[in-house]
Amino acid sequence: MKEIFRAAFVIARRDFTAIIYSKAFIFFLLGPLFPVLVGFAAGNLGGQIAKEVSQPVVGIALAKADSDKMLAARQSLSKTLGDRYFADMKILGDAGAEQKSPQEYLQRKVDNLSVVVTGSLAKPVVTGTANAIKRERADIELLAGYAQSGGSLQLPKVTPDIVVETANSDKQLRTITAQGGQILVFFLTMLLAGMVLSNLVEEKSNKIIEILAASIPMESVFLGKLFAMLAMALLGIAVWTSIGMIGFMAIGPNLPNYPTPAVGWPIFIGLCFTYFIMAYLMLGALFLGIGAMAATVREVQTISMPVTMAQLINFFFASYALTKTGEPIEKFAAIFPFSSPFAMIGRAALEPTLWHHAIAIIGQMLFAVLLLRLGVYLFKKNVMKSGSAGRVSEEGGRKLFGFIKVRG
Repeated sequence: MKEIFRAAFVIARRDFTAIIYSKAFIFFLLGPLFPVLVGFAAGNLGGQIAKEVSQPVVGIALAKADSDKMLAARQSLSKTLGDRYFADMKILGDAGAEQKSPQEYLQRKVDNLSVVVTGSLAKPVVTGTANAIKRERADIELLAGYAQSGGSLQLPKVTPDIVVETANSDKQLRTITAQGGQILVFFLTMLLAGMVLSNLVEEKSNKIIEILAASIPMESVFLGKLFAMLAMALLGIAVWTSIGMIGFMAIGPNLPNYPTPAVGWPIFIGLCFTYFIMAYLMLGALFLGIGAMAATVREVQTISMPVTMAQLINFFFASYALTKTGEPIEKFAAIFPFSSPFAMIGRAALEPTLWHHAIAIIGQMLFAVLLLRLGVYLFKKNVMKSGSAGRVSEEGGRKLFGFIKVRG
C-alpha cells in the first residue's frame, strides 16, 4: 500500500507540474472570467431593454372629468402605496368627443398599451387580453372607487409590530443560501471534472499510459491523475476566489446579503469546500472509468454525455429535495452518492446538526474509492487485457522515474 501511494504521488506531481507550467493553464484560469463578464453585461442590458420596452401602460378613454379624477386618484394613492404599485396611465381622449373603439387604441404600437378603460367610473369597462385584464383589474377597480368617492375612501393604517424572524421566514431565507451553495459547487464540479477525462484519453492516444502501466500498478496511475487534477482545480479556485474578493471589495455596500446558514458561515464554507472535493473525486473517478472504456475522443464525447446529463438531473433532484426537509425523498437525496454533496449542502444551511455530515463525507469517500477501483478494472480489462495488478518493483520504479526525468 505504501508503494502504491508513493507511485501515485510521483504521478500526481508529474501531471500537476506539467499542467501549471504550460501556456494552456493561463487560458484555463482566464476562461471562466469571460462568460461571467459577458453574462453580467448581457443581463444588465437585457434587463434595461425589458424595463424600457415592455413597461405596460393603461389607456384611459373616459369622459374628461372622469379621466382627470382617475389620474388624480392614482397620484394620491401612489403616495401611500408606492408609485410602482400602479401601471403607468395615459389619457387617450374624451369619450364624449372621440369615437375610436378600444380595439383601435390597442392596435397603436406607439403607446405600448396593455388595456384600455372605457365606460364610466361607476361602471368601467376594461378591454385587453385575458392576462392583461387579470393583472390590471384590481388596480383599476381600486382607482375607480377612490376617484368616484372623491378621495373620501380611507385606507386603514397598519401598525407595525416587528419581530426579528419567524420559523417560516427563517427557512425561506436560508433556502436562498443553500441554493447558492449548491449552484456554486455544481458549477465548479462540472467545469473542472472533465479535465480528468481529457488527460487520460490524451495519454492513451500517445501510448504514455502504456509505459506507466508497465512500470507501476494502475491504481497508482489513476489515483495520481485524479489528485493532480484536484490540486490543479483547487489552485484555479484559489485564483478565481482572489479575483472575486477584489471585485466584491470594489463593489462595497452593494454586496448581496445572504442569510446566515444554520451551522454558521465558517462551518458552511468549510462544508461546501469539502463537498466540492467529494463531488469532484466521485465524478472524476467516474470519468476515469469512462476514459478506460473509450479509445478515441469521439467515444469519450458519446459516453460522457449521458453521465453529464445524469449529473445535471442529480443536481435538480437535490435542489427539489431541499424543499422536502426530513421527508423520505430528501433522505434518499442525502444518501444517494451523486446527489449527496448537494443535498448535504442544503442541510448545512437549514439544520445545525453536524454529525450526519461526517457520515455523509465518509460514505462519499468510500464510493469514490469504489469508482476508482472500477475504473482500474475496466482499464485492465479493455486496454491491458488483464485482470491482475502488478506491484511496484525496483526495476519498474527506475523505469518510471527515468521516464519522468526524460519528460521533464
